[in-house]
Amino acid sequence: MGGQVSASGNFNNLPCPMDNADWMSALCPGLWDVPLHHLSIPGSHDTMTYCLNTKSPISHEQSWLLQLLGKVLPCVTRPVVLKWSITQALNITEQLDAGVRYLDLRIAHMLQGSEKNLHFVHMVYTTALVEDTLTEISEWLESHPREVVILACRNFEGMTDDLHEYLVGCIKNIFGDMLCPRGDIPTLRQLWAKGQQVVLSYEDEGAVSRHQELWPGIPYWWGNKVKAQELVCYLEHMKSCGRPDGLFVAGINLTENLEYVLVHPSMSLKKMTLPSLPYLCAWVREQHPGPGGRCTNIIAGDFIGADTFVGDVIRLNDKLLGC
Repeated sequence: MGGQVSASGNFNNLPCPMDNADWMSALCPGLWDVPLHHLSIPGSHDTMTYCLNTKSPISHEQSWLLQLLGKVLPCVTRPVVLKWSITQALNITEQLDAGVRYLDLRIAHMLQGSEKNLHFVHMVYTTALVEDTLTEISEWLESHPREVVILACRNFEGMTDDLHEYLVGCIKNIFGDMLCPRGDIPTLRQLWAKGQQVVLSYEDEGAVSRHQELWPGIPYWWGNKVKAQELVCYLEHMKSCGRPDGLFVAGINLTENLEYVLVHPSMSLKKMTLPSLPYLCAWVREQHPGPGGRCTNIIAGDFIGADTFVGDVIRLNDKLLGC
């Protein structure tokens, strides 16, 4: 698979990921009757940040000082913000082809944007529009009818009730019968029998209460750690507290803080993350899916395709039946 350069052009040196475009349909038949929350599912953290660039405006929810610097010194401020905002190099289709089945979609309405144009956000706004991206996902699913994606619509910066209704209307129009209505967590066999391929979690309780097609927000274990060892300690602590009842995410993504950025002016999220991926993937390979209290479910990471992460998560399913 080629075409791994993001809008910023900084990640063309990442290795090509294995093609896992149809890994769900290739699972052992004994796993087709396992509920999704007991399977091991790879995800991408801040899925849409591959389409950020130096022309992307800074989010109006960032500090007033950062917004001011972005306006007064854009040539200095925006590149710095950008290199700490980009978490992915592969575009949405490439991530799906690589085997990602949980997509972290952080949606925003820009103050200066048109009324119905919704974007994605992570410190800065993406160039991609939400409706176009959802359509791209739908088209990919049509080409892979036995693959299932979990879409987590989150953040909702600048969203009014009317915009929520507009977005939900777009979701229904684009996915239609592909949407799995809220209820018991389904198995792959149940989803395939009904032609359903999308479980859509939506972190707005009002919208969820009005629409049966939406699932409540999925818990995300976010360590907020700079060092991989500290992140693993956090994740092990969360496991010791017991897993949530339904779908949930363990995030192996590192997070910078202001102190780290100031002490490492030449660094970026990419440079901070890539050296830690072997250590984090070693932790992933030790995990076990299933219903147990210390079992994992969705595991989400940054820079999908830069390591063995996706394949490591998928292969954890072999532990369920010894396939």
